[in-house]
Amino acid sequence: MPAPAAVNSAPWAFHPHPVAWAGVAAASLAYAACVRRPAYAAGRLQVRSFAGAMAVLVVALSWPVADLAAHWSLTALVLQRLALTLAVPPLLLAALPRALVARATRPAVIDAALMSAGRPPVAVGVVTVVFVATLTTGAVDAQSSSALARALLDVAVLGAGAVLWLPVTAPVPGTTRPGALGRAGYLIVQSILPSFLAVVWILARHPLYPAFDHPGSLAGLSPLADQEVAGFLAKLGTIAVLWTVAFVGVTRSERTADGDSEEPPLTWVDVERHLERAERRQRRGTPGAADGGPGPP
Repeated sequence: MPAPAAVNSAPWAFHPHPVAWAGVAAASLAYAACVRRPAYAAGRLQVRSFAGAMAVLVVALSWPVADLAAHWSLTALVLQRLALTLAVPPLLLAALPRALVARATRPAVIDAALMSAGRPPVAVGVVTVVFVATLTTGAVDAQSSSALARALLDVAVLGAGAVLWLPVTAPVPGTTRPGALGRAGYLIVQSILPSFLAVVWILARHPLYPAFDHPGSLAGLSPLADQEVAGFLAKLGTIAVLWTVAFVGVTRSERTADGDSEEPPLTWVDVERHLERAERRQRRGTPGAADGGPGPP
């Protein structure tokens, strides 16, 4: 990532991003090593989904998007955040073989955390807190002046994006997702609450982020105009993606005979996870509902 002094150069000056590239390369090698094992074999669509996630990640964390987002433009920062929350996480979740997810989420602490985060009210709260916290003036100034802060914020945003999609995809064995209407309502709420800052950006009478309020302009936009564009992009981009997913889900449900046939069938992996949770509850001597859900049907 470029040094803080990069703000003094031209907005479109090229800077290499070796840390981001190395991270993507390491993730790709790890995925390839896992799916080559027969127990974690991935289908063709899963491999393509992973490749798509990595491609979007490279674009979001490399020149010019990353440089503009760090030093020059709130609009570029919003574009980067949209990619890290609305594109990369669902592609990655779709790319992971179910057996691999089962193995990775088997530890009790991870299983319990994901079970909790997968509940719509919790997911809305987590995503809202992370989105707002990472877009405060202090956080934006920090990511503009420190490569380490920028990397940590990117990881936090990616994590929040994964939480956003947990109730929709239910990737953890032994979990269920809401019905089509429930998912649609959840996605609509997620499109409104976390992006309320967009309204503030649109209505503000002066630039709110000193990191982007400096001499020079991007595409002829003043810092205030850039802030207004960022507000519209954040609001409309989130609504366009999440409402489209909600509409498609409801439409598919209405085309089925019972409205639920699109749900994956119960598998041994799900039964095994239910049994593991029941065993943990028995060891603790706690009621069945305390471990995040009912036992196997």
